[in-house]
Amino acid sequence: MPQFDQILTTYSSQIFWMLLVFAILYIVVGKGMVSKIDANVEARDRKIADDLAAAERARAEADGLGESGSADLAAARAEAQAKASDAKAKAAKDAEARVAKADAEIAAKVAASEATLAKATADAMASIEGVAAEAAAEIVAKVSGAKVTAAQAASAVKTVLAHG
Repeated sequence: MPQFDQILTTYSSQIFWMLLVFAILYIVVGKGMVSKIDANVEARDRKIADDLAAAERARAEADGLGESGSADLAAARAEAQAKASDAKAKAAKDAEARVAKADAEIAAKVAASEATLAKATADAMASIEGVAAEAAAEIVAKVSGAKVTAAQAASAVKTVLAHG
């Protein structure tokens, strides 16, 4: 058939050029471009791996800093608590000293007041004895008509006051 003859003669040159173009494309793309693309992919993978390693190192360093920071924080807390307890102890000691001083002052005032009260009581008792002796002498004189000396009345009052 002549149509098949024509296909071979007409399309044979087109098939040749098509194969030649595909071969050139294969060589240019396959050998030139693919190697560059592979190199870029490998470089990108290497950069990603390096970035991941750097991130891992940074994370490990941050963890180390966090641990040392928490250790420093715990040490600072312990130091602050120690200082606070020292301050509390010092304040308690100062307060105790002030209370002891105030107690001593109060005790001295109480002792002085008791001494004053004892003196006033003694003076009152002495004056009561004198008044009682005079009253007893007058009562004996009015009731019995006998004369009692001041010394006798005073000794009788002392005896009665001593025995209640």
